Amino acid sequence: MNALTRWNPFREMERMQRDMDLLFTGAPMRRGGMEVLTGVEWAPVVDIIEDEKEFTVKAELPEMKKEDVKVTVENGVLAISGERKTEKEEKGKKYHRIERSYGSFERSFTLPESTDPAKIRSEYKDGVLTVHLPKSGNGKPKTTEIKVE
Repeated sequence: MNALTRWNPFREMERMQRDMDLLFTGAPMRRGGMEVLTGVEWAPVVDIIEDEKEFTVKAELPEMKKEDVKVTVENGVLAISGERKTEKEEKGKKYHRIERSYGSFERSFTLPESTDPAKIRSEYKDGVLTVHLPKSGNGKPKTTEIKVE
């Protein structure tokens, strides 16, 4: 027996928004009712959090080994890069849908002036890379007053 579901226009708008997000992020696209993958490289999603002591960047990197992730800081830019390898098809298994993205990625973030690059550290646990960006001094950006002539 089929259950009756009340129509919710906001749910339809959320679904449409998700579809548009997928369209612009290189995830599955729909053509003629069928989903197809685009050739765009993937990028992990991140959260950036600030408290009084530091900025924290958390990146989701599911099913990746920490050896496949690289974190660098150069010229005031934090770069997170790596590669998620494609699963090997096993004999006797038939894939019906592949929606997860694979391949190389790089995310770059300009560091705030209040960050101390010498004290940056990172950790990787349970598929989440956490980069700690301690603030230098009092954590407030330096303000220089310029005389107007």
